[in-house]
Amino acid sequence: MAKWIAGVDIGGTTLSVGMVPVAGGRPRALRVEDTPGRRGGEEVVDRVCGMIRAAVDELARAEGAGAVVAGVGVAAPGSLDRARGVVLESHNLGWFGLPLRDRVQAATGLPTVVENDANCAAWGEWWQGAGRGFRSVLGITLGTGIGGGIVMNGRPFHGATGAAGEIGHMTVEYGGRRCTCGGRGCLEAYASGPGIARAAAEGLGGGARSSLAELVDGDLGRITAATVHEAAVGGDAYAAGVLARAARMLAAAIASAVNLLGPDAVVVMGGVAAAGDLFFDPLAAELGRPRFRSAVDACTVVPGALPGTAGVVGAAGVFRLRADET
Repeated sequence: MAKWIAGVDIGGTTLSVGMVPVAGGRPRALRVEDTPGRRGGEEVVDRVCGMIRAAVDELARAEGAGAVVAGVGVAAPGSLDRARGVVLESHNLGWFGLPLRDRVQAATGLPTVVENDANCAAWGEWWQGAGRGFRSVLGITLGTGIGGGIVMNGRPFHGATGAAGEIGHMTVEYGGRRCTCGGRGCLEAYASGPGIARAAAEGLGGGARSSLAELVDGDLGRITAATVHEAAVGGDAYAAGVLARAARMLAAAIASAVNLLGPDAVVVMGGVAAAGDLFFDPLAAELGRPRFRSAVDACTVVPGALPGTAGVVGAAGVFRLRADET
């Protein structure tokens, strides 16, 4: 009987693969690599398949006859045709019409399912992380982009086109910054990693004073959300203000989403969320402002409990869920 599922999380910055017990638990044989710089479909898929094979081999050495793998669950960015396992479009990776499921299945010889990365992260936190015990959860991933996934009454909720939960493209400033999706004023343009870096660089270019310039040797193009966080931790008021504004933008989107959906919990995940109190304190303060309060007051907003592995765990969980349904 199969005891393991290979979970794969494809991100704009990193690729993660781990072997997850069918019953749930921490990933084994975990490996993380940078997403290839050119981000071509073939190059990324080849790298991912190599990581899967390496993880399966490592598990086999450790578990022997117990290393029976049921299949592969892949968390992929962008909009998908879930039935065919095709990535229809992923702006951050430049993928359009990529038959991801078939490519992975052919290269590994393992049954494969593909699900949106934010949906996988939300499912992972609901199944094994900060969302355990809640009926309904909105998961928000903050990283290269901003994704959202919904678990409603213990089931993934996809909506009519499979794109439900895309909070990153909720408008938070009408006519605001241009987003990678082509729209203006999307949350992703303000609270994603690149959005935070862009805001910091724009302010410095306009004359703001900050230790950030020293951290990047005056090259504002090298600013990242991580360097903004580093400066804020060091007491830089400007950098702390940049993080706080991003948090307030996120809080406005969360309040709107919670009033619409009424989840029991919102789980905030991803690299940007790792900023800790510098991010969550202004987020909580904004959520505490007077507004239509019943749904917001009834909802718990928490950081994710599976840093770096929510997508891996969730992708494996989605494979298990689909297998149970067939």
